[in-house]
Order: sequence, then C-alpha cells, then structure tokens
Amino acid sequence: MISDHISYKEATLSYTAKRKGINNIPNEYEKTNMQVIAENIFEPLRKWVGGPIKINSFFRSIELNKAIGGSSKSQHCEGRAIDIDDTYGHKTNAEMYNYIKNNLDFDQLIWEFGTDNNPDWVHVSYVSPDSNRNRCLKAYRDSNNKTKYEVI
Repeated sequence: MISDHISYKEATLSYTAKRKGINNIPNEYEKTNMQVIAENIFEPLRKWVGGPIKINSFFRSIELNKAIGGSSKSQHCEGRAIDIDDTYGHKTNAEMYNYIKNNLDFDQLIWEFGTDNNPDWVHVSYVSPDSNRNRCLKAYRDSNNKTKYEVI
C-alpha cells in the first residue's frame, strides 16, 4: 500500500503500459515520494471528500511518460504528482481544486481543461514543505491544439 486508501496497483496502473509492454515500476526513491504526496495531499483530501477519489494517473515511468506524450519535466515520473477526478460524485473537480488550494500545502495545482466552472480533472504535485511553490495553473489548448498553461 502507498497509503490507507491508495494501493500500489492503483498508483502504478496504466493500460498504455500494459498494452505496450512498458515497465511502470517505481524505485524506492519514487515510492517514498508517492507515500509523501499521498500522506500530505491525497489522504487529507479524501477525508474531506468523505469517500473515494478516482486516480487517473499517479506514477509514470519515463518510458511510459514519453509514450503518452507527457511533459519531459513531469513530476509523475518522480512519484510527486497525482491526477484526480470526481468520477465517484462526492465532490466536483472544482470543489477538490479549491479545497487543495485553500487548505493544503502543494507544489503545483493545475485546473486541467474543462470549463470555467469545472476542470476535466485536477493535477496536484507535492515536493516538500521547503520546496513547494503553491503554484496554481490552468491548462488550455492554443489554436494549434498545443497544451499551454496560465497562472491563475
């Protein structure tokens, strides 16, 4: 287990990795980072939500990250980022975003696409109390369909 409510399987699950035969196994350093973000972000958020939260993406090996077109600087590759979604309906993505922003220490918090009222999902990362930037961003696509970010 990564934490009380995140299994190792859930944290490393990737259908792309399975389909392409990509190794998506974190090393001990990455596992430790995964436990730290789970303890400092996911578990307090889950307690507030009052039920399960869907994890769209947690750990990604460098090879998997390349295969899905992820950023070369993705914090997922260090086990420091989680993408979450309101699939189970306890809170909206906007509510979870705002709870994290107003109540938890984080490195980056990204409103991922969607509308002005609700993102499609929420990306959150955590480094350490001394290194977290508490940086809030909004992801959007430019006229060439390239992902861009604006500070919000």
